[in-house]
Amino acid sequence: MIERFQKLGVQLRPHMKTHKTLECADIMTGGSRRSIVVSTLAEASFYADHGFDDILYAYCLPFDKVERCASLSERLDLFQVLLDHPDALEQLRKRPLRDGRLWHVWLKLDCGNGRAGVLHSNPEALRLAQAIHAAEGVELTGVYAHCGNTYNCKGVEQIQAVAQETTNLTLQFMEKLKGVGISCKSSIGSTPSCSHPVQDMAQLSEVHPGNYVFYDVQQSLIGSCSLEDVAVRVLTRVIGHCPHRNQLLVDCGWTGLSLDGAGKLPTGYAVIEGHPDLKLLSMTQEHGRVEPISGKLDYSKYPLGSLLTLIPYHACATAMMHPVYHVHSEGRLVGTWTPTRGW
Repeated sequence: MIERFQKLGVQLRPHMKTHKTLECADIMTGGSRRSIVVSTLAEASFYADHGFDDILYAYCLPFDKVERCASLSERLDLFQVLLDHPDALEQLRKRPLRDGRLWHVWLKLDCGNGRAGVLHSNPEALRLAQAIHAAEGVELTGVYAHCGNTYNCKGVEQIQAVAQETTNLTLQFMEKLKGVGISCKSSIGSTPSCSHPVQDMAQLSEVHPGNYVFYDVQQSLIGSCSLEDVAVRVLTRVIGHCPHRNQLLVDCGWTGLSLDGAGKLPTGYAVIEGHPDLKLLSMTQEHGRVEPISGKLDYSKYPLGSLLTLIPYHACATAMMHPVYHVHSEGRLVGTWTPTRGW
């Protein structure tokens, strides 16, 4: 990903939300410990405490967290916040930073994703950008769009069509800003769009993907990667034989995998590596039910205590369930990484 966007001449600002570890952050930033995105203030503080700077808190400003944002803004060389409503701007104006520091603000734009952000075509978007630009003690640093609608895609052609549209709409908005005398950065991102970027993304200032550090089954179905690229697994033990149901019981419930991916895969909630004939049918808090896609289970192949390897549907949701990651290379344990948690 680093090489891809160096070639395009665009700043890569990797998102930390998938893994939330120092080790992965060092890999994603090439060791610079600069220019990252976070989705929680727990992540922001964690990285700030370990020498990271130029941190963008890419979550529309929560009013109960303004003081914590102010503290980070006054402490770091560059801490940046995101907003999509005039009331949030007013919250920042009511809390000026000390020593003449400025609030560094990104305007969140909705370019078709349909989550947070002011709609790109709404005249209010330009008015809000102008208000940020004009506000005392505040700087309009950039315009930020998440093309999460790439998650509805299948294949490179569809991914690139969404990436192109998001890029076009963002650049069109930048032209509107230019027309009223405002110059700032532009950033779009999602793992699918940044795995298969379009050439026009070279006109942007930054991109902000995150999931690519692990990838997952969902990304392989979208077309971001192949299943072989997925770098995260959950190991689970067989703890029960249930011949009256033609099922195995395993010690991985939704607390080990999450319930993300329900009904999306023929193999249930995950892909069971090396066993395409098995399905993780359902999970309760600490138990999983595994059954064959067809035919009868041969229980001699799955003795009690034996391990199965699950490739998760959604790496971000699965990683959130674990207090430590065991890092392997060619079958050897080479380290343990501890993520930060909370908000």
